[in-house]
Amino acid sequence: MDAKLVRGLEQLLGSAGVLAGANDLLLYEYDGSIDEARPDCVVFPRSTQDVVEIVRLANRYDVPIVGRGAGTGLSGGAIARRGGIVIAFSRMKRILEIDTVNQRAVVEPGVVNSDLTRAVEKDGLYFAPDPSSQKACTIGGNVSENSGGPHTLAYGVTSSHVTALQLVLPDARVVRVGSRAIETPGYDLTGLVIGSEGTFALVTEITVKLSRLPEKVGTLLAVFDTVEDATDTVADITSRGITPAACEMLDAWTLRAVEAFVHAGFPLDSAAVLLIEVEGVQEAAEAQSAEIAEVCRLHNAREVRRAADGPERELLWKGRKNAFGAVGRLSPSYYVMDGVIPRTKLTVTLRYIEDVGKRYSLQIGNVFHAGDGNLHPLILFDQRDPAQLDRAIAAAGEIMKFCVDMGGALTGEHGVGMEKSQLMPLMFSEADLDLMRQVRAVFNPEGRLNPDKVLPLVKGCGETRVNVLAVLSSGRP
Repeated sequence: MDAKLVRGLEQLLGSAGVLAGANDLLLYEYDGSIDEARPDCVVFPRSTQDVVEIVRLANRYDVPIVGRGAGTGLSGGAIARRGGIVIAFSRMKRILEIDTVNQRAVVEPGVVNSDLTRAVEKDGLYFAPDPSSQKACTIGGNVSENSGGPHTLAYGVTSSHVTALQLVLPDARVVRVGSRAIETPGYDLTGLVIGSEGTFALVTEITVKLSRLPEKVGTLLAVFDTVEDATDTVADITSRGITPAACEMLDAWTLRAVEAFVHAGFPLDSAAVLLIEVEGVQEAAEAQSAEIAEVCRLHNAREVRRAADGPERELLWKGRKNAFGAVGRLSPSYYVMDGVIPRTKLTVTLRYIEDVGKRYSLQIGNVFHAGDGNLHPLILFDQRDPAQLDRAIAAAGEIMKFCVDMGGALTGEHGVGMEKSQLMPLMFSEADLDLMRQVRAVFNPEGRLNPDKVLPLVKGCGETRVNVLAVLSSGRP
């Protein structure tokens, strides 16, 4: 990187606001995915105006810009694939306003997800989107990836809880989209930017909806001796018009790994468990809990346990939300996937995943949002072995293709990033992809903002990983 650019950034932000040393940059060459690429420098703005000036400098020296939250993303969205400047928003972490009457808050992008709930829960409010990484991930990152979480089933993903954004465009202009109202006249530019994975603009301020804490929360743990009984239960619950706040599933291998780590009380001899939560006024929550328990027993649940109190409920959820960490104790590396299928296809898809694991000689565990068919297979491998890495990526590609073939999608909440960009043709025609490129070009015509993400690389850009589509076409493991 041009030394003059680094000096200009240091003059703007101070030496403590710029990292350019090789050892410092090591910490920013990865996120929660399996890809890596090192930026040329990392900067830490403290205001929207800082971001504006950083963008102006980047434009002057013609270098790429990548926004970054906490680095907990799972699709390579915050990785500097072409080098350049990573703008880390960790110092823009102020809650600018809390409006309890109108149930709104205005935050900077570096505010940690769970910190916002802690700031408003004394007023009987909370921020509903709850990724498993909510104690670390930032709201800016949630906006970029349109993150979900276990309670997406009832409350929707991040886009359902954001009403306005302040943006810095790639030409350094500052614009606002949306408003505090639930609906804003005109085109839904807020919805367009949410989930664009940092390829349209840099988000510097977010207006979010706050939700009322429910009067009653009931948490059920249903234990099954077969995976089929568990998945049939999920389909039956929703077919009856019952919408729990959350419906999570862990298979036998994963729940044993979790229990050894968290000691949440998961039964080690079961084939699968469902963690189901209901919320609402007390009478409705009680009735819904009873109805769900009845459906579970109709599908041969050998036990339906209800959390007796808050601590027991928190322990069960600790087990679910620490599942990835539990698996990390058992393998040098693991690949967290993210695909969506119709709920009625859960059984056949889990069987297919098991078959893929056997064919590629890889252990695959399953912990996922069963209620909305959002799968998160965990592929264990050793990244130090290139052959194992290639097998893991190829296995993931097969599973993703199967999800699409089942009528599903390539991602439910982790985003496309650089992980699945080359798989996009499985789901979209070339005409679809060209339209997406045209929309992106309206915001980011030079392609300088988070380049080589979301859409497939054009011919000549090169690949950084195994060609998954070629492997799928060849039919070989």
